[in-house]
Order: sequence, then C-alpha cells, then structure tokens
Amino acid sequence: MAKNTERRRLLADAGLRVLAREGSRGLTHRAIDEAAGVPVGTASNYFRSREALVSGLVERIGERLAPTPDDLERRSAATPSRALFADYIRDIVRRLTSEREVTLALFELRLESSRRPELAAVLGAWSRAGFEADVKFNTAAGLPGGRREIALFHYAIDGLLLDRLTDPLDPDSSADEVIDMLVAGLLPER
Repeated sequence: MAKNTERRRLLADAGLRVLAREGSRGLTHRAIDEAAGVPVGTASNYFRSREALVSGLVERIGERLAPTPDDLERRSAATPSRALFADYIRDIVRRLTSEREVTLALFELRLESSRRPELAAVLGAWSRAGFEADVKFNTAAGLPGGRREIALFHYAIDGLLLDRLTDPLDPDSSADEVIDMLVAGLLPER
C-alpha cells in the first residue's frame, strides 16, 4: 500500500506541474504520465476519470500547503495578538509563494471551476472546509478577528498571491509589508 500511496503522490505532483505549466486544457492523463516518467496509462489507473484526477490534485494541494506541526507548535506557545496573527498570515503567504506551481495549479483549478459545475462542487467544498477550519483555529487560538475578518484575509491573500505570481503592481513592496498593512487595516487594536 505504501508504494501505491507514493505513486499516487508522484502522479499528483506531476499533475500539479502540468496544470501550472500548461493550464487546465493541458491536464491529461497522458501528460501526467509523461511528466512523472511512468508508462502510459499509469495515471488513468490511479485516477480513473477527470473528476477523480481533480479530486486527487485538490487533496495533494492541501497536503503540500499544510503548515508543519513544528510551525503550529512554535506559534501556539506565543501570546495571541495582532502580531501573532500577522505571523500566521506571513507563514501562509510564504508557503503559497514557495510552492509556486501548487498555487498556480490551484488558481488554474479555480478558474476552470467557473466553467465546470462538477469541479466547482469539489473545489468549493474543499475551500469552504479550509475556511471553516481557519475560523475554528483562529477562535481556538484566541487570535483577534472573527469569521468576517478571516474571510477578508482570504480575499486579500488571494489577490496578493495573484499579484505576486504574475506581474506585481508594486514589485518594490514586500509581501510582509502588505500583510502588515492588511492586519493593521482589518484588525482593530484591542
């Protein structure tokens, strides 16, 4: 079973590379086989349909973008504050920008979901579950901001990432500066 899991991850990672490089139209089982360096037909054995493939890619995106337990543990010992909240946001943006192809693949899937209801259902459920987990985490950690502010940060981070992964409006500003301005503007002082 471990080999199957490893092979599935290898194929999903290859699928994310193809999606980031070629867009959703270039995402085929054959293209994944080629990118993964496996025999033709391997990807279709693991992901029988386009829907299964997309579900597998969404699952892998979640795995690759998840914070490490060490990151969470280190921050959980800190006193809840706006500064700690900003540190969490910086970590999210760091993970999303350092995993550039994963983030590009996620944006590709989100764009495709606007044209394909079956993909919108899968991706929408995944996005909403992530949002609910973020709200729950923020509340449990005693961090400032509630559901509304978390939603605003999701919108802002999506825009910041799209800007940074394409052609930045202000290439001289750092993502950390932008995050600090967002936190100052969206979270009131306590």
